[in-house]
Amino acid sequence: MAENNDADRGPVSRGGVAPQPLFAVAAVLLGSFLANFDSRLTTVGLPDLRGAFSLSFDEGAWLSTAGIGSQIFIAPAVAWLATVFGLRRVLGIPSLVYAAVSLTLPFVRDYPTLIALSVVHGLLLGTFVPATLMIVFRNLPIRWWLPAIALYSIRVGFALDTSSSLVGFYVDHLGWQWVYWQSVVIAPLMGLMVYLGTPNDPVNRALLREADWGGMLLLGASVGMIYAGLDQGNRLDWLGSGTVMALLVGGGVLFVAFVINEVLARQPWAHVSVLFSRNIGLSLVVILLYTLTSLSNSSLVPNFLGNVILLRPEQSGLLLLTYGALPMFVLVPISIWLLRHFDARVVTVLGFACFAAANLWGTQLTHDWAREDFIGIVLLQAVGQSTTLLPIIILAVSNSDPSRATAFAAYIQIMRLGGAEIGVALMGTWLRVREQVHSFYLGQNLEVGDVNVVRALQQLADHFAAHGAGSAQARAVGTLASFVQREANVLAYIDGFWLCFWLAMAALGFIALITRAPPGPFTPAPFGFAKMLLRKCGVRVA
Repeated sequence: MAENNDADRGPVSRGGVAPQPLFAVAAVLLGSFLANFDSRLTTVGLPDLRGAFSLSFDEGAWLSTAGIGSQIFIAPAVAWLATVFGLRRVLGIPSLVYAAVSLTLPFVRDYPTLIALSVVHGLLLGTFVPATLMIVFRNLPIRWWLPAIALYSIRVGFALDTSSSLVGFYVDHLGWQWVYWQSVVIAPLMGLMVYLGTPNDPVNRALLREADWGGMLLLGASVGMIYAGLDQGNRLDWLGSGTVMALLVGGGVLFVAFVINEVLARQPWAHVSVLFSRNIGLSLVVILLYTLTSLSNSSLVPNFLGNVILLRPEQSGLLLLTYGALPMFVLVPISIWLLRHFDARVVTVLGFACFAAANLWGTQLTHDWAREDFIGIVLLQAVGQSTTLLPIIILAVSNSDPSRATAFAAYIQIMRLGGAEIGVALMGTWLRVREQVHSFYLGQNLEVGDVNVVRALQQLADHFAAHGAGSAQARAVGTLASFVQREANVLAYIDGFWLCFWLAMAALGFIALITRAPPGPFTPAPFGFAKMLLRKCGVRVA
């Protein structure tokens, strides 16, 4: 950015320029997609993994928590680690270790060993996404920034829309082990791309001597514990569980200790003052709202198809792959073009408007909906995924202070990863509670002796009588109860769509509060017609 007259106000690229930018971009693509695919595949394939490892439901739940919680623990510190040790050291050897752990995991049958390896697996995986984003700003020429960030930003939606199909393909055709073994192929390839595409930076020993290890440990441990408490809360009944309360309270205390540490530390690692910038704080809030709004894509649609329509992951995954993931190949170049010519706030509004429209459409849900009825919703969500996260990142980076890049990266990783995983946990609780509420109110309308209830039971009993008169009445009662549960589930998912709709509307409100970013490499270029008018008015336009 030396040639930019506004370098002191815009983002600054630090570190050596990549000798082979294409390899660096490939590393960004592989690292970010691997991280999201791996996390998502483990979540979607958890029922198959429980069976393969002979785990109980509780053991399987802790397996998932251990893997994702360790990612959240390490992610905030990765930007600092990459600054001190260089990207090659942070991604090179760890990628090979990660591949070795992924190769080993399917053969483990001892539960403590399985949990320990899952923690190591998650710690290594947690470095990939933050480190690959660092590649963009430290090593790529400015002209590569927007396409590279675009690849980084669509990984979330792409992984969500393809993971179900991929899990189904692995389980049915290759074996469940490939949920882990895909990383054996991809991780070393990513490490090779990093080696070829980034310079060999020396260790920053001055920064290492001033390391705020206490701050990094406190922040990572606090958000990791809070995530674990929220993730297990739905299963262990929240405040009724000592384990959940210990995790939540302990995480909160550690976060307070982190804030105090950053105030008192001589060289704070991620001082909270970085959040005091109006546009930075608002951008982080919008990122959090994006992760929550997009739950309609990651949780509501696939879970409804699985829990109510009873489709297998590969069956529901075909919908998400065809109408969610594949359109992104067309939508992302359009999003890049929009950002080159329009303010990022305008593009973000378009994205959240699509999410709001998709969620409002979802509130019309009934039990008669089939897979094809979700095509319009998934298409709108694809547009939202392609035109929301990318401009939000552009907004945040355009307003950031390069000298605070490490602190800013720490908080953006908390919002990105922690917000998404915590949102999934809270959405599961929201659906469970709303299903219980609707079951209670629907049950109140089914009184014993009610004429309509008696008539419905008689019709069902007559239907089942042909298959055995003795069990017809019991089967009729069970069927009526299943109808009530089905309708309660449908109403709960409708409430979920309403929740995501209002989250999208809240995001639009926060975007309205963000002011224009200072001039920099992401400042949109005016159209040719606008250039002509500006020149006629005596304004010099490049």
